Amino acid sequence: MARSVQTPVAVEIVEVLVPIGPSPLAEAALTLLRLFTGIAFIRHGWPKLRNLGTWAAAMRTPRWLCFLSAASMWAGGIALIIGLLTPLAALAILVSMAYAMVLEVFAGTPFIAPDPYQIPAGDYAGPMGVGEPPSWEKAAMYVVMCLVLISAGGGALSLDGLLIRDLLLSNFG
Repeated sequence: MARSVQTPVAVEIVEVLVPIGPSPLAEAALTLLRLFTGIAFIRHGWPKLRNLGTWAAAMRTPRWLCFLSAASMWAGGIALIIGLLTPLAALAILVSMAYAMVLEVFAGTPFIAPDPYQIPAGDYAGPMGVGEPPSWEKAAMYVVMCLVLISAGGGALSLDGLLIRDLLLSNFG
């Protein structure tokens, strides 16, 4: 296949879809972040997909919207692990986590909950019994993690870095 002439706009689009990380240490950290986030979201998304009706009822959210959220978590987690179109996978997860964050903020939940060990016995019992009080800290952390992955991409140790970038540049650049 003949290599096309790279236009500046096409190269910029490829840069957004498949950014390149800077140093070997940054690449290793990016890979760790991508793998950790991917595993976490496979683990968050799969139970929600399997128990969609229960989750939708608990969230008081339409089932189809919960399906989109859970599917984006699960499929986005898989895409993050292999590093396939990392910015798009992270964006899909970010939307779900931003929605979770907004729900918690509007519910009046604090950003950081009191440490459960500092709460006197019997003062807190959540919907599933005694546990960690609700906060929007975890959802916000996931939003930040996804923002890093969106802006930095999957790194050199990803399908994006190993195959996709060159493929996109040779076909569309």
